Amino acid sequence: MILSDIIKEAPPHDDGRPAWTRQEFEAQLRERGKSYHIHHPFNVMLNTGQATPEQIRGWVANRFYYQIAIPVKDAAIMANCPDREVRRGWVQRILDHDGFAYGPMGGDKTMDEGGIEAWIRLGLATGLNREEIVDLRHVLPSVRFAVDAYVNFARKAPWQEAVCSSLTELFAPAIHKQRLATWPEHYPWIEPEGLQYFRNRTSQAPRDVEQGLAITLDHFRTRIQQERALDILKFKLDILWVMNDAMGQHYGVTA
Repeated sequence: MILSDIIKEAPPHDDGRPAWTRQEFEAQLRERGKSYHIHHPFNVMLNTGQATPEQIRGWVANRFYYQIAIPVKDAAIMANCPDREVRRGWVQRILDHDGFAYGPMGGDKTMDEGGIEAWIRLGLATGLNREEIVDLRHVLPSVRFAVDAYVNFARKAPWQEAVCSSLTELFAPAIHKQRLATWPEHYPWIEPEGLQYFRNRTSQAPRDVEQGLAITLDHFRTRIQQERALDILKFKLDILWVMNDAMGQHYGVTA
């Protein structure tokens, strides 16, 4: 599904078909996990110890472009959302990735560096240097195009639909736990401290899922709306899959 297909006039509110129950709708959303990029050959290669250092570094460098887009996407959702209570919860995602300072007013501040810095440290642990990570020199055009399409969707779509697109988080804890379980054994040359991003996300992602899923289940109430939500989730799953396609084609996939 391409961006021009998903950013289109909203479907009719109701076409008379019975809606799924809340439980059935959630089950339909979770069923889409079969298309999550945890199953992509490039990711399978990474998590089964078949990747070379060059392939790992290429993945980290390219995925950084997605990491820095996450708070931009979340800021777009907040900018379009008139609900203060939703914004109060959603802003935590930006803090998680961009980091924040805290401490007494006028005193010394303690800095939570956030997920973007944690990802840079993953890159350093794999042998990249900071400059080549942050200047995006390794980012493939197809990866850049896919990520930009996701951000553009979040900017243009109704905020509830942009929230729905974030629900690939339903499947994210499994991929992070898989990396934590397999990478130390397969890639002992990567310093354990470099895996902190994955540790952080195992606790952050379930919280994010709870909020995003509640908004989606509340908003998409008719059958036609629920089916649109599934299309939106598929669009986001395709974004992540295409990113892995691009990296697999460029860096190769070791059988």
